[in-house]
Amino acid sequence: MPRPAPTVPGFYSQEPAAAEPPPRQRSRKSRVLVWLLRWSFIASVWLALAAAVMVVWYSRDLPRPESALDAARRPSLILQDRSGHVIATFGDLVGEPLRLKDFPAALPAAVVAVEDRRFWHHHGIDPAGLLRAAVVNITAGHVVQGGSTLTQQVAKTLFLTNARTTKRKVQELLLTLWLERHFTKTEILEIYLNRVYLGAGAWGMDAAAKTYFNVSARRVTLPQAAVLAGLPRAPSRFNPRVNPAAALARGKEVLAAMVDSGDLTAVQAQAAAAQIAFPPPPAAPGWFADWVADQSQSLVAPDADAVLRTTLDGHDQAVAEARLNALLDGPGAAAGVFEGAVIILDTATGAVRAMVGGRNFRDSSYNRAVLSRRQPGSAFKPIVWLTALEAGMSPDDTVMDAPLRIGAWSPANIEHRYLGEITLEEALAQSVNTAAVRILMRSGGPKAVAATAARLGIAGKLPNDASLALGTGEVGLMELTAAYAPFFNGGYRIVPHGLDRMPHQPERVVDPDKAAMMARMLGAVVNRGTGRAAAVPGRAVAGKTGTTQDFRDAWFIGSVRGLLIGIWLGNDDNEPTKAVTGGGLPARLFHDIAAGVE
Repeated sequence: MPRPAPTVPGFYSQEPAAAEPPPRQRSRKSRVLVWLLRWSFIASVWLALAAAVMVVWYSRDLPRPESALDAARRPSLILQDRSGHVIATFGDLVGEPLRLKDFPAALPAAVVAVEDRRFWHHHGIDPAGLLRAAVVNITAGHVVQGGSTLTQQVAKTLFLTNARTTKRKVQELLLTLWLERHFTKTEILEIYLNRVYLGAGAWGMDAAAKTYFNVSARRVTLPQAAVLAGLPRAPSRFNPRVNPAAALARGKEVLAAMVDSGDLTAVQAQAAAAQIAFPPPPAAPGWFADWVADQSQSLVAPDADAVLRTTLDGHDQAVAEARLNALLDGPGAAAGVFEGAVIILDTATGAVRAMVGGRNFRDSSYNRAVLSRRQPGSAFKPIVWLTALEAGMSPDDTVMDAPLRIGAWSPANIEHRYLGEITLEEALAQSVNTAAVRILMRSGGPKAVAATAARLGIAGKLPNDASLALGTGEVGLMELTAAYAPFFNGGYRIVPHGLDRMPHQPERVVDPDKAAMMARMLGAVVNRGTGRAAAVPGRAVAGKTGTTQDFRDAWFIGSVRGLLIGIWLGNDDNEPTKAVTGGGLPARLFHDIAAGVE
């Protein structure tokens, strides 16, 4: 049987063959193709040239890469209490530089899992990571993942700012390539772990581990490693001290990333998540730390790290804070007292053992123990009595307690009762106002008393009239407390200081015999006078109460066991309290603090 003929058009079949394009048409297409190739090549050359020019332009002020490990930072100041415990830090904290082998394996694994899973495989730039991050972010509708590699983050951390500009991005890419060429992957990861910022002034994993967990980065656990690895994304937001809930959630995200990368099983991650916990931050005596940091500026070399031992007694500070807050929250609130301050000084040297500048440092950093100046009321009277002793009087001399008028002014006792002729000692013990004015006038008047106050360390202008006897001049709590020191240390003036190096040697400004007389009379205030509430069984206590007009301020300054304790209670807006006197809540607070200090 004969084969059918092929059906190729125009060959054996009867169908007409397709016409070939004429030579002129083929020539036109060739010219177009050549034209496109030529201009594509020219365009690519110009683009390459433009890119080269851009690189050169952005490279002209490129940071010197060789300075990678010498990046500038703020000098750190670490303050310790008198026992050597850290109480405050300022500036940038940098921990011990560690090699990769020094870290527990979980810490670098957690960082790589959550920040750059392909770190060990790419060459600084990770197109796959960029694409994956873009897909995840588009799906989520907001930024969930970043596309920067760890090497890029190192480049940005060491050399650049966070500015979102083309220049910064180009420079970041150039520096990333430089890092990948000059450092091994292990070295790049070490740089990252030692230099990344992790909040609270901590640079590097070791500083952060000590800041947040009180341990070296050498000894962090898996739960702690997860929290630390999660911090670089947003150090302020995930700071465990500021937002522990956010830090916990971020730590769980890191553990989940470690499961995805194969570093953990789901069971291990779940167990670690249940163990995430944050130790309470150490007590930070903020008012004292700020005050001492200001003092230290003249002692620390510029741009140098420093560790300074202070005079603070951690136990006494804790006692003073706790007792003041307990009083303000309880009887103080009922009596219309909403603020207070406490200062504890070493009677012999002026070393500050405790300083509480208010109710709560986080709510108000204003230091009422140092900066606030208020009328001291009768707490100023010991200065009047000392002036009288130096004018020739003695504690057993008598003075009249009776109504008194000086011009249009008529001072009165707080209870409007009069005792007649009494001794100077009894007049001070019972805080008799009319006797105080008479003693001032017999001792040389307000100028003589003001001179005595200046000699004891009271700064500022005082009233030049007889009202000074009743404490109408404004003073600070710390300076008034220090002014009592000569009464109990043999007559030496002290200068309050917070650093464990005495700036001034105590200077004798009161005759020792006169100082002993003052101590005796101030003891009578507590034993049988207005300060009886301050007495501590088994301890010698002496001091003086103070109350201002309309009960706006209440004071007690006293001595116990070689310490001076000064107390002020009142309100920042100068609103009157509900009849609070110095012999009431302040004396009771003195008792509570004196019973607890070491």
